[in-house]
Amino acid sequence: MCATFWFCQVRGGIIKIVSRKAEMQALATEMRLQGKTLSLVPTMGFLHEGHLSLMNRAKAASDVLITSIFVNPTQFGPNEDFGAYPRNLEQDVLSCQSAGVDILFTPEAADLYGSGYQTFISLESLPNHLCGLSRPGHFRGVATVVAKLFNITRPHIAIFGQKDYQQVLVIRRMVQDLDMDVEIIASPTIREPDGLAKSSRNTYLAPNERPAALSLSQSLLQSQRMIDAGVTDADTIVKAACVLIQSFDNTVIDYVSICHPESLEPLETIDGPALMALAVRVGKTRLIDNRILKPAFAG
Repeated sequence: MCATFWFCQVRGGIIKIVSRKAEMQALATEMRLQGKTLSLVPTMGFLHEGHLSLMNRAKAASDVLITSIFVNPTQFGPNEDFGAYPRNLEQDVLSCQSAGVDILFTPEAADLYGSGYQTFISLESLPNHLCGLSRPGHFRGVATVVAKLFNITRPHIAIFGQKDYQQVLVIRRMVQDLDMDVEIIASPTIREPDGLAKSSRNTYLAPNERPAALSLSQSLLQSQRMIDAGVTDADTIVKAACVLIQSFDNTVIDYVSICHPESLEPLETIDGPALMALAVRVGKTRLIDNRILKPAFAG
């Protein structure tokens, strides 16, 4: 039996929660036939202000806002935090209500993937950089689950956070290569007042690890200041960022990279907009952040 529930919304409306993929797909198809524009914000739950900013943008751009909550096992490696990944569906429902979500899709892995699942989407080049190097198979899992969510929820628009920059590129390339009729929109990173990029994993940080966590955003700001001062050698900027990050206790650098913002190929000289991306383990917590660095002459 399909599990569907209705809850009173904070703002006086109603939110529909759908857990079975067949029901979700039928509902999305019906709404498209009615001429409604559908938007999707895919999440793994434990929602924060960053997620809500995506929902607000999607709400303004569509007739029906769908949010999915699914901690996808196929994008976690064997030594990663799938089992410990933070979950709080009750609080997430309240957050979705406050953001005006119309439909909340909460599938289970057994239904989403089914028995004997063996079809995955793999990109040739983009995953061979940044997070893809230290998390083999991660973007295969991401591309596959997002493709499935697109097929099930049938959105016209899907919105993702710019903090996961490589993920956005992977999904855009998949959509382009497979001729999917979905507009992909990247929304700016939302930060804490102290500059830390919003992330569900921030809850893992111990209070004494917070200063070290701020080294990510601080190194990005430092790098832009160096460019403003005329430094264009990427290696010089990367080394300075590493020195800053490693000046804090409990930091282990996964990568610090300056690369082309579309191909993710490493750059030697910054002569136009360049992506600076980094991943750092602070204690047991792996954090990522990024920024587009711009020389003054690049506009």
